[in-house]
Amino acid sequence: MIPVFYQKNSEFLSCRGKFGIRMRPYVVVNVAMSADGKLSTHERRQVKISGSEDFARVDRLKAGCDAVMVGIGTVLADDPSLTVKSIENRKSRLSRSTSLHPVRIVVDSHARTPPGAKILHKEEGKRIIAVAKRADRERVAELRKHATVIIAGDETVDLPAMMEELGGMGIQRIMVEGGGTLIAGLVAAGLVDEITTFIGNIIIGGKDAPTLADGPGFTSESEFPRLTLIEAQKMERGVLLHWKIETPA
Repeated sequence: MIPVFYQKNSEFLSCRGKFGIRMRPYVVVNVAMSADGKLSTHERRQVKISGSEDFARVDRLKAGCDAVMVGIGTVLADDPSLTVKSIENRKSRLSRSTSLHPVRIVVDSHARTPPGAKILHKEEGKRIIAVAKRADRERVAELRKHATVIIAGDETVDLPAMMEELGGMGIQRIMVEGGGTLIAGLVAAGLVDEITTFIGNIIIGGKDAPTLADGPGFTSESEFPRLTLIEAQKMERGVLLHWKIETPA
């Protein structure tokens, strides 16, 4: 059993920690969502849900990870850079003899990441694009000019195979920032260890607006992933919830 201290301070856990050997990285999902569970509008337009206090928390979390991962939908909708913003957090990374920014990873089955995307060009650091075998060869070749390309799966990215390869590359801890389709796939595959959600004081609505876990969903109670609440904290005008995913018996 993992002691409570380590549950609450998961930066002390690694993929090869004293509590067991794992072949994949430790995965922490972090999202901000509205009171009705939406990540953005039905148009996939980015919405400011949290404020400076939560932004600072997320930057610290990012700085403590080996890699940050998003799905292609997030890249196309938001064009994020996924860099560490705070000078203090950057110095902290350098003091640990690691890179200025975590490795930036895009799960992109069909190699749709634009060659000019910020994630490929903004500041220094390693980039990884995970694609499927059916991805267009010319687009894959273009992406290889800017990133390491992992090929896993036939039609879509095989998430467990991708994670195993990332672990083999020495990546021990990954922060996943979205979107809902990627998070749902990772949860369904049993690849997520913790989920942190900031729930803001707005309602976005819309049956087609993305949620924490999109995709086909689960149909029976026996399939539902179970969570253990580690901490609930009032923050700004919302609440921060920290969950650990329970391991099936």
